[in-house]
Amino acid sequence: MGERVHKSIKNAKVNLIFYFLSLFFAFFSRDIFLQCLGAEFIGLTGTLGNILGYLNLAELGVGGAISFFLFKPIQSHDREKINEIISVFGFLYRKIGLFILFAGILVSCFFPFIFSKEDIGMGIVYFSFYSFLGSSLIGYFINYRQILLTADQKNYVVAIYFQSAGLVKTALQIFLAYYYRNLYVWVAIEFIFGIIGCIVLNWKINKEYPWLKTNVQSGNLLLKKYPEILKNTKQIFIHKIKDFLLTRSDEIMIYAFVSLKMVAYYGNYTMIITKLSLLFTSALDGMSAGVGNLVAEGDKPKMIKVFWELMTIRHFIAGLICVSLYFLMEPFIILWLGEKYVMSRLILILLLIYQYIAQSRGVVDMYNHAHGLYADTWAAWVELVLNLGITIAVALQYGIVGILLGKIVSIIVIVVFWKPYYLFSKGFKMPIYLYWRGNIRYYLIFAISFVVGWLVSSYIPIQPQENYVTLILYGIIVVGSYTIINLSLLYIYAYGAKDCVSRVKRMMK
Repeated sequence: MGERVHKSIKNAKVNLIFYFLSLFFAFFSRDIFLQCLGAEFIGLTGTLGNILGYLNLAELGVGGAISFFLFKPIQSHDREKINEIISVFGFLYRKIGLFILFAGILVSCFFPFIFSKEDIGMGIVYFSFYSFLGSSLIGYFINYRQILLTADQKNYVVAIYFQSAGLVKTALQIFLAYYYRNLYVWVAIEFIFGIIGCIVLNWKINKEYPWLKTNVQSGNLLLKKYPEILKNTKQIFIHKIKDFLLTRSDEIMIYAFVSLKMVAYYGNYTMIITKLSLLFTSALDGMSAGVGNLVAEGDKPKMIKVFWELMTIRHFIAGLICVSLYFLMEPFIILWLGEKYVMSRLILILLLIYQYIAQSRGVVDMYNHAHGLYADTWAAWVELVLNLGITIAVALQYGIVGILLGKIVSIIVIVVFWKPYYLFSKGFKMPIYLYWRGNIRYYLIFAISFVVGWLVSSYIPIQPQENYVTLILYGIIVVGSYTIINLSLLYIYAYGAKDCVSRVKRMMK
């Protein structure tokens, strides 16, 4: 088994362990926090997190550019070049951190106007925001070296230390929220554990790479040695702004067009979707560095073979997630939080359409990044304009439905159609019909499998919202039926499926 595959498997194992631990804490804590701290406070933390996310737009592009330039020196064990590139990264991150600090102070001056309609006191608003801001700045001034772990396929190191600290933090927050119901204590714990995680992670990086000697002060001079880093950073920056607006601005849009309480209601749905998605995708996203190293080797037939293997896995996972959520989301919400937290079925359907595209796009994104294909900045602007234009035009009348329609239309135009064409024409240098000849099969297989699952659900005499036992039994029957048909059709008709099965068999020997 190759070192690249070995590291990918190790990342997957660690991510899977922490996934199940964090899943339990997430759902249990969400219920406690809503009851003890209130929906308004949970909505506030979501809104402040997204405001901070906008400030972090200054970073977008730097991490992606640096990881791309680390693939070859890692493969050739060029430690001197690695030290220089990460020194450049540290220099850029320090500048970005200072910008975010001053921008955060400026934005906070407008909080009395932004939150004027809410009953939450401005003291907790400011305390929460500056605590979150401080935790974020730690990554820019101190934790920047962890990018080497990511590029070197050692995400499991970050997961072990950061997620362990995160689990302890959540457990402590649950205890304190239940017994004291103090918002300030909850926020203080969030900040303190950010510092603890930083100290432990840097200690581990020093042990993992004792030869890593970066010099942030020399980063400005070294940047002239690597001018292509700035070029790639500018291109990636534009794409990342667009991605952020599609994936991270929901809460702010909902607050602007609907209400702060609906931010919390919507957050329940997105948390379930995110947690279920992470069960599968944390392992697959960890393969991004492996794909980068594969492309760096230059073996085109092997690249294409792995591409279709990953596409098969991605489409299977996208379908499984969406079908599971379609049939089980609403009864689970009823059992978990109560019927009043259930939103309209149309919102759920639109969320799942977006989720399917977002999940299945991952392979094309990985290969575009591995090839350094970011020059299509016009595509990012088109997607951004479509997203915001449709959202503003429709959300005034239809609320959350309008926000989701803006996301879906824009992502279909660029992600579904343009990005694969860009990869095949500029990266693989192959005709695009080869992509669609393989990809259209995934959509047809999903549609047929979904119809089978829907027919099964129509005939079984089980009410999933009665209790958790009936919910689980209902899910096993309906999702199980879908999965059997889907896997069978993928194996028979999909590109890469048989190669994927063969690879799994070899790994299990």
